[in-house]
Parts: sequence; structure tokens; C-alpha cells
Amino acid sequence: MNKADLIDKIAKDAKISKTASGKALDSLVDGVTKALKKGDRVALVGFGTFTVSKRKARVGRNPQTGEQIEIKARKVARFRPGKELAASIR
Repeated sequence: MNKADLIDKIAKDAKISKTASGKALDSLVDGVTKALKKGDRVALVGFGTFTVSKRKARVGRNPQTGEQIEIKARKVARFRPGKELAASIR
């Protein structure tokens, strides 16, 4: 399912226009993104939790040449599914 499919599904289920559905989805994504940028976590009960974690700097290898390269430390977004979501896909 891609973004357009999700917008169609939301519009149909909520009985709203696709434009309103698209704005709602964009608002959700924007809200989650801004919260993660601030270092907050976003918990949607039953669905899951979005968090930010830090990866340490490390040494890796260029797969083409085998040469060692340094991979910088960075922040990454993580998602942990909730109980209900995990149970529904088993």
C-alpha cells in the first residue's frame, strides 16, 4: 500500500474527501516528524511507538573495494509495534 492507496482508504472509511484525507495524513506525518526531531516519542496505543535512537560511529567496509571507511554517528527513527498490531498480523 502506498500513500495514495492509504488516502483512498481513509477517505472511504471516514466518508470525507480525498483532499481532506490527504491533509489529515500529511498532518499526522508532520506531527510525528516534528516530535521525533525534538527527541520526543510518539505512542499510538494498540498501533505502536515511534522513537529516536542514536547509532555510534563505527568502521565499515566498502563492499566494492574492501577498503575501511568510517561511518559517522547519527540518529535514526525506530518503530516498535504495539501488542494489538503484532497480534493481528500473526
